[in-house]
Amino acid sequence: MTNLTIERVTSRILDIPLIRPHGFATTTATAQPILLVEVTTADGVRGWGEGVVPGGPWWGGESVETMKAIVDRYLAPVMVGRRLDELAGIMRDLEKVVANARFAKAAVDVAMHDAWARALGIPVRDLLGGAVRDSVDVTWALGVLPLETALEEIDERMNGVGHRSFKLKMGAGDPAEDTARVAELTRALADKVPGGVSIRIDVNARWDRLTALRHLPTLADAGVQLFEQPTPAHDLATLREITRRTGVPVMADESVCSPADALAVVQAEAADVIAVKTTKLGGLRESLKTVAIAETAGLACHGATSLEGPIGTAASVHFACAVEGISYGSELFGPMLLKETYTQTDLEYADGRVTLPEGPGLGLLPDDDKVAFYTRD
Repeated sequence: MTNLTIERVTSRILDIPLIRPHGFATTTATAQPILLVEVTTADGVRGWGEGVVPGGPWWGGESVETMKAIVDRYLAPVMVGRRLDELAGIMRDLEKVVANARFAKAAVDVAMHDAWARALGIPVRDLLGGAVRDSVDVTWALGVLPLETALEEIDERMNGVGHRSFKLKMGAGDPAEDTARVAELTRALADKVPGGVSIRIDVNARWDRLTALRHLPTLADAGVQLFEQPTPAHDLATLREITRRTGVPVMADESVCSPADALAVVQAEAADVIAVKTTKLGGLRESLKTVAIAETAGLACHGATSLEGPIGTAASVHFACAVEGISYGSELFGPMLLKETYTQTDLEYADGRVTLPEGPGLGLLPDDDKVAFYTRD
């Protein structure tokens, strides 16, 4: 009989360079730091998870440095000596010793799912109920880019990987200039691409009510098809007003970092779509609860990203392919933004979609030499 007892939990920080700088509302990343967590059982079965935040602690208050301290000092001691098939109980007990720290908890949650599935010889999706689809649409995010550069990248992505949906970051510059830039790009694409493409924007919660209500109608008129979190996370009243007044679907991201947050958005009628990041929600179990709340209320869910590497993205792909409520596609492009990988094989991207990996666990294994190379001293 397989011994599912957790014998060891270790973590290390990797720094993986990006193919190009990626601009957010408040910062620009040139590399992605990843906390790689490894869980090893008494029988020597290993599982991995990632602790990743989009661009640093500006988004959710965590960083790879804080996550490593939390995992090593506080979460690992609760996990060691427990069985993987006690995962629900372990995650409950982690809440007793560490409040919040959802990104750190997501790393250990995924690592335990991966190890448990490998020990059973099944894919992680089977622990989530089995697959409802074998691939999922992927939106490509361009960050904050000048018009010509953005058009070139969109053309490259359409011809190379088949993307038909693109997200532009806003919120870093002057709102009027930002709006003019995105509106011009959206109109240019409508003229250039006969079948059209989907353009979405993400303001990362950086506009106030008046700014949003002044500029979002211009973007709606230009043909933008989704507004992601234009206003602050706590201001559900304004998010609701935008949802009702603009005629464009609104997606809540920063506003939803827990199942309770999803319920609050539902009750406030504040959004049409919820961005489900397995990272910001604390792992696969909390993500299941979040989607269940949204789905019951008739809201769509989007498989969002924190710019995870291959392991973290594979976990989100398993989730998106096992949960019917992920009905608004995904943004699980993280590995394609990395200049190098640290796994033995890559996720498969084609025709604007990412394919559910096969094999036990998450279906990917780290390359020990590459992991060692990218490990921070």
